[in-house]
Amino acid sequence: MSSSDGPPDGPAPEGLPAVAPQLRALRRRAGLTLEAAARAAGLSPAHLSRLETGQRQPSLPMLLALARIYGTTVSELLGETVAERDAVVRHADMEPTAAGGWTYWQAGAPGRGMQALRVRVPYGSQGDIVRVHPGEEWLYVLAGRLVLRLGDTTHRLAPGDSAHFDSLTPHRIAAQDEGGAELLFVHTLLQSPTATLCLGHTPGETS
Repeated sequence: MSSSDGPPDGPAPEGLPAVAPQLRALRRRAGLTLEAAARAAGLSPAHLSRLETGQRQPSLPMLLALARIYGTTVSELLGETVAERDAVVRHADMEPTAAGGWTYWQAGAPGRGMQALRVRVPYGSQGDIVRVHPGEEWLYVLAGRLVLRLGDTTHRLAPGDSAHFDSLTPHRIAAQDEGGAELLFVHTLLQSPTATLCLGHTPGETS
């Protein structure tokens, strides 16, 4: 996003509460001036000021950018109170969720700045989708063989192999064998819904 005044005024995105009360306080907690925070987020100071005074509501990409700059989560920007979280996630509590052919289990507590998943990637599913989004990703192959394409380079990973990369690098993930692949997956895309991250459109994604 360029340092323009941002998109036209509009109603708050459905389901998002007003964020103005938190934005200014979190910016000040991060020790940033209005000008410095706006520059880091690719906004004009006037546009960020309107966000802080409630005259405009930020888009999800803006929330992700501001959360990253302020060293917080989108949940805190939205003023949500996160319930006390247990540090341990039991296997019996990991409910599988299927979407787009993939199956995944939450392996970490919700509401954190980092999310951990156990993922089952079937053969021939989602391998042609290119993803580009803020954050970092780390994956570890538990079973099967994985094809990971980063930019113009293709990597073939076997059980025990891992990869750690910047998510702004265009990337694809696919199982190499008909039996599919299973992996541990950790990402720092702040508070993005799990299914949205792994399967389908994410803010800033290209295809």
